[in-house]
Amino acid sequence: MSRKNPIAIVWNMEISDPRAELDRLIRKRGDDYSALSRLVGRNPAYIQQYIKRGSPKRLGEAERAVLAHYFGVDETLLGATKPVGRSDRGSLKLVPQLAVGASAGAGALNDGEWLAGKVGFDPGWLRKLGVDPDKVSIIRVEGESMTPTLNDGDDIMVDRGGATGRLREGVHVVRFDDSLMVKRLVPGPGGRLSLLSDNPAYPDWSDLAVDAVEVIGRVVWVGRRL
Repeated sequence: MSRKNPIAIVWNMEISDPRAELDRLIRKRGDDYSALSRLVGRNPAYIQQYIKRGSPKRLGEAERAVLAHYFGVDETLLGATKPVGRSDRGSLKLVPQLAVGASAGAGALNDGEWLAGKVGFDPGWLRKLGVDPDKVSIIRVEGESMTPTLNDGDDIMVDRGGATGRLREGVHVVRFDDSLMVKRLVPGPGGRLSLLSDNPAYPDWSDLAVDAVEVIGRVVWVGRRL
C-alpha cells in the first residue's frame, strides 16, 4: 500500500474547507462573527451566513484579503486558489466600538455601554498615536458644543490610558453630573479643573473639584464622513 504525502494531505484540507478554517481562527482569537463582518465592510450577518449556511459560496477577494491580513495567514487557507503570502504588516487590531454616545451638548445619561462592533486598525499606527492598542475604544459624538473640533456624529477614539497619571489639557471624555460628555479639559491651580466647550454658543464648567469629574479617557483620533 502506497503511503500518502502528509504535506499534500494538509494542503488539500486547508484549501478544501475554508469555512472551517475561518471558524477555527475566529474561535481561537475569541472574535465574533458580526465584528468581523463589519471589519470587511459587510452586514453584521455576513460571516455567520458564510460559515453556517454556505452563503456566499466563496469569500470575495477583497473580504478574503482583509481577513487573511487580520489573522496573519496565507489566503489559501481562506479559499484562494494560489498562495498569496502573509502580510508583512502583521495582524490588525480590532478596536471595540461602543453603543454609547458622548454628548457634546448638554450631556445625556448613558447607562447602557455595550459592544456595537469592532473596527480594525494597524497596531503600529496605534502605537504611533502613543496609545496602548488594548486601552482604546471608539464612541460617537452627540451634539454640537465641540464644533468645529468635533461634529455631531463623529466617531472618536478614546485612550483610556490617558485618564491615568497627571492630567494635561486636551479633549477628553468625562462623566460629570451623571452624564457622559466630550469636553476640553483644562487643569487649573490647586488641583481644580475646567470643562470647556469649543463652540462659544454652549456653556462651560469652570473651577471644578477634581473628584467631581470622572475622566474616562483622552480623545486621540476622530473619523467622520465627508
